Amino acid sequence: MRSTRRKIRGFSLVEVLIAVALGLIVLAATAQLFKHGMDATRLVSQSSEMQQNVRAALNLIAKDVSMAGSGLPSGGLSLPAGAGSTASFFAVDPTQAWLANNGYPGKFMYGIIPGAGNGIELGGPATIAATGTASDAITVVYADYAFPLNQYSTAIPAANPLGDMVTFTPPVPLPVGFPAIQSPTGIQVGDLILFTNNLGSAVGEVTGIAPGAGTSTDISFADGDPLKINQTGAASGNIKSIIGGGATIGTRIWAVTYFIEVPAAATSQPPRLMRQVNGQRPAPVADNIINLKVTYDLCNGANGPGCSGVANPLVAPFSPSQINKVNIQVMGQTINSYGNKSRSTILTTSVSTRSLSFKDRYN
Repeated sequence: MRSTRRKIRGFSLVEVLIAVALGLIVLAATAQLFKHGMDATRLVSQSSEMQQNVRAALNLIAKDVSMAGSGLPSGGLSLPAGAGSTASFFAVDPTQAWLANNGYPGKFMYGIIPGAGNGIELGGPATIAATGTASDAITVVYADYAFPLNQYSTAIPAANPLGDMVTFTPPVPLPVGFPAIQSPTGIQVGDLILFTNNLGSAVGEVTGIAPGAGTSTDISFADGDPLKINQTGAASGNIKSIIGGGATIGTRIWAVTYFIEVPAAATSQPPRLMRQVNGQRPAPVADNIINLKVTYDLCNGANGPGCSGVANPLVAPFSPSQINKVNIQVMGQTINSYGNKSRSTILTTSVSTRSLSFKDRYN
């Protein structure tokens, strides 16, 4: 038998290098496709989250605006005025003021208080970097009927002729499940209470709550409150001015302000929309909100059937009590993780105010 020895040889160096190069090319292409896929997935996820944030913010603002002026006297409410009075404020808590221009116009509490170009937290930048413009603020005031404070008997003790103490007594017999003033949903320090009787209306900021005689509760409205609502020395517009007006009804009201907080650059946090109520600390509503624009349709009998084309901010002869529609625009942006691949969106809505001005366009 003859055996043939076959010559066995491997790949040459050139062939190995070519194979490695082709493998690296395929691997790089696969990695690039994977990266693009992950980027697209994250961008879609961020876009979805952004749209949810903007929609939630818009819905919450619209809900508050739809209640504007509810429970307030027609046209609004006079605040402490005359001799001995000072300006009253909104967007303030015991620690700080949150907006630059936060005084009630003309010492008068309207259902809606516009804040054109005044919507960035006090101490923050003049404009938002992502838009290069200033944001608007809006303050909405309305009665809270969820807590039945108006079913409590209200009395101003003779020992407090300045109106800085009011006693609230629950109904008798007490209905089952009737909430107490100091229940979790009840009255808190910093809340605003509207008092109404035959002499008119006045509002006070709660500064203290203590048990009274029997089932009653004593609520203090002392001077020096953060919102400067309690001014016992003012000539008019305070609780003292309506003492002796017969049966008095107390109702909690909400003064709600929306603005944008731009955290310091060192925190690496994006701008966010804030909601501040009465004298409480503001709470974040939605992250990555980079603009809030609010315009108004007003009717003064001379600006046409559309009641639009009104300058913002409002100037005479227009008044916040004439507002009959609020146009809200909220702009959000995705987290800028991919340079120029961030996305932004704008949602808008219009809300007709049911408790302010009414205009029948068919007349």
